[in-house]
Amino acid sequence: MGKIRNVPMIINGEKIQSRSGQWRDIVNPATQETIARVPFSTQDELEAAVTSAKAAFINWRQTSVPARQSIFFKIRQLLHENLKEMAALITMEHGKTLPDAEGEVLRAIEVIEHACSIPTLQLGKFSDRAASGIDVYSRIEPLGVCAGISPFNFPAMMPTFMWPVAVACGNTWVQKPSEQDPSSFVFLVELAYEAGLPPGVLNVVHGAVDMVNAICDHPEIKAISFVGSTLVGNHVYKRASQAGKRVQCMMGAKNHGVVMPDAVKEKTITNLIGAGFGAAGQRCMALPVVVLVGETKQWIPEIVAKSSILKVGPGTDREADFGPLVSKAAKDRVVKLIESGVAQGAKLLLDGRTIKVEGYEKGNFVGPTIFSDVSIEMDIYKQEIFGPVLLIMEVDTLDEAIKLINANPNGNGTALFTSSGWAAKKFEKEINVGQVGINVPIPVPVAYFSFTGSRASKLGDLGPNGKQVVAFFTQTKTVTSRWFEDPAIFRASDATMHSIR
Repeated sequence: MGKIRNVPMIINGEKIQSRSGQWRDIVNPATQETIARVPFSTQDELEAAVTSAKAAFINWRQTSVPARQSIFFKIRQLLHENLKEMAALITMEHGKTLPDAEGEVLRAIEVIEHACSIPTLQLGKFSDRAASGIDVYSRIEPLGVCAGISPFNFPAMMPTFMWPVAVACGNTWVQKPSEQDPSSFVFLVELAYEAGLPPGVLNVVHGAVDMVNAICDHPEIKAISFVGSTLVGNHVYKRASQAGKRVQCMMGAKNHGVVMPDAVKEKTITNLIGAGFGAAGQRCMALPVVVLVGETKQWIPEIVAKSSILKVGPGTDREADFGPLVSKAAKDRVVKLIESGVAQGAKLLLDGRTIKVEGYEKGNFVGPTIFSDVSIEMDIYKQEIFGPVLLIMEVDTLDEAIKLINANPNGNGTALFTSSGWAAKKFEKEINVGQVGINVPIPVPVAYFSFTGSRASKLGDLGPNGKQVVAFFTQTKTVTSRWFEDPAIFRASDATMHSIR
């Protein structure tokens, strides 16, 4: 084992080692080897980060929009150049496969590219002669110091759902990445400063619930973006809202994939398996519930057979379909939920609890697991499992499937697999879910569209990305102006012109 490194904070553009007395080990989930330590930053260290961001805001908000844009173009370039190094950090701390981690970095780059379009995103409006001699126009201005609290499952991508557009709009930022896998984001921030970001514009502190509370309470932080569990999200929304802040919280999910009898079988099964088990199911936009309509219940044996041959292994194995869960606690929770499904009467068609990965016997691995005969009263249906567990439910009609999904409290995403345009249009219109895929299993929109989860999956009116995130991190100043003719100026002007003649 090599020397265990300490993950730094970044304050005022510099890497700072915390003076905290409380640290957490970062463990490689495939080996249980301790590879780093992350501090639980102190209140004084948060204060230093906010003070740095507040001081930087004075000049950063006045920096020309093209100058900000130029920095983001450079950040994009550096992320491309360092993609594999960042992906390796994600795999080492999170456990997802290298191809999956590389895909995550590419999605982060997509958001940076969206921030590069800030000149058009931050345009105000102008009305010439709104009344006689009067013009009305608006300015889109930054709020000040803003903050993000991001989860473990996408340690590089999820923070980019928060800070890039906010910073491009002229705000400054404090981020608390997940304490389970913070290194990839710290590396990203280092690249941002290498690209020319001024000191103090982007800061990083670490911690758990105490740091979350301190961010929610801090009087200089104007807006907070949160992605994570429903339990913590509800707490953040309530606490930060009571402190007078703008808050957006993207939270838990229970996404359903509906399969119609006319769906293209091979492609649909492949998509269901990928969306259910990819990243070991640790995606808020995963598809853990398959709703088979009518005769598609005959597909069950093939779904099970193809799932059973998935390769589970360390993330460094590029042939692996998915890797370990992020922690032993996560594995224990998933196993407990599988056991509850058995106890409550679901039919276990494929059991991943006893999987062993040669050479990685201590890893947090759970193999692909499939249940049928699932009812809505079962814990495996009511809770977000966040593991490689696929639930199969059967209904007779599309109407029944829509009713089932609309009755679930969550509304993050859903998908329909069909060859019928009529069925697709009916589903799209009648489903009460914020993000819909038609033959697309994980309907996360591209970065220039907003992330629009709904119902219990979201708190706050405006979501990440797209136009909504610009509105969330800015305020509108409206100016109504009229200019009067000054006779003295015109007399002086006429006299000057007369002397020239």
